[in-house]
Amino acid sequence: MKKTSCLVFAIMLLANASIYAQWTSHRPDGHAPIGIMGDHTHSKGEIMFSYRYMFMDMNGNRDGTDELSTAEILSPTGFNYLITPTQMPMHMHMVGVMYAVSDKLTLAGMVPFVSSEMDHVTRAGGAFTTNSSGIGDIKLSGLFDITRFKRFQVFGQLGISIPTGSIEEMDVTPASAPNEAILPYPMQIGSGTWDVMPAITYLGQSDDFSWGLQSRATLRLGENDNDYTLGNRLDNNFWLGYKLSDNFSPQFRLRGLFFGDIDGQDPRLAGALANNVIHTVDPDLKNGTRIDAGLGLNFFVPSGPLHDLRIGIEYDLPIYQNLDGPQMQIEGIFTIGVQYTIK
Repeated sequence: MKKTSCLVFAIMLLANASIYAQWTSHRPDGHAPIGIMGDHTHSKGEIMFSYRYMFMDMNGNRDGTDELSTAEILSPTGFNYLITPTQMPMHMHMVGVMYAVSDKLTLAGMVPFVSSEMDHVTRAGGAFTTNSSGIGDIKLSGLFDITRFKRFQVFGQLGISIPTGSIEEMDVTPASAPNEAILPYPMQIGSGTWDVMPAITYLGQSDDFSWGLQSRATLRLGENDNDYTLGNRLDNNFWLGYKLSDNFSPQFRLRGLFFGDIDGQDPRLAGALANNVIHTVDPDLKNGTRIDAGLGLNFFVPSGPLHDLRIGIEYDLPIYQNLDGPQMQIEGIFTIGVQYTIK
């Protein structure tokens, strides 16, 4: 009887410990997959430095949910364009910092460097490539606690995007040679507008799992100097991580992305639009819906000289794309990053 009472008491202690445990980022699944931004807050005085590299491959074109061949886009009996893009690899390097002013407010900043190239083929059988690169739009935000309860947390985020990225990218094309011409919208580096980025994030945790839900919007303010405004965006994410050990966590992500058309038009692209040269200059062929599924792995150092060092890797694969096209489709997104927190 005494042994039974002791066992019941021990079970009650463990149950109470689980009930009163708090959500913590100090474990490998304590952060979302590396491709998700603004997924956590910090305790007062903590500062985190981060670096991410992202490779996004756009390969081929689509209209609605149907993939399009090059012949369909260029044929006079098809979409009747003179040129079509075939591939657009984009590389992005992102340097970030987060600093907790208090336990309830964390400030964040991110500076991207973007490099893109676009391969084209022409109806006449030619091929050419254009390139652009430079600093993108700098993003600043504040993350603020809404509520915490045991192993659950809800926090909001309000950010701004500063139009530091170029909307004046030019390169030589067959029609402009030997001079440069303004590049289409997908090859520009920035938005050219101040943008507001509100978000809300929910986090949950158990002994072995961490999960989260995040909804983030990008709302464009006004018109840029080239007479257009990029479409608004809504980015919804769900993720689940498993604490495999004190160092490793495999992770799964499901993402739903919604994006709108461009409002207005760069007047320098009007001639190409009127003559059906290429679909990337059409501001009304930019909206769509995409659902991605991603797998990732987080590596975390909980103690020792490199404690709180975190390395993440993730690959996202589109499982559904519905694009108002012709429009370039996403083939896949690869992200790798390092995060280091100083307490």
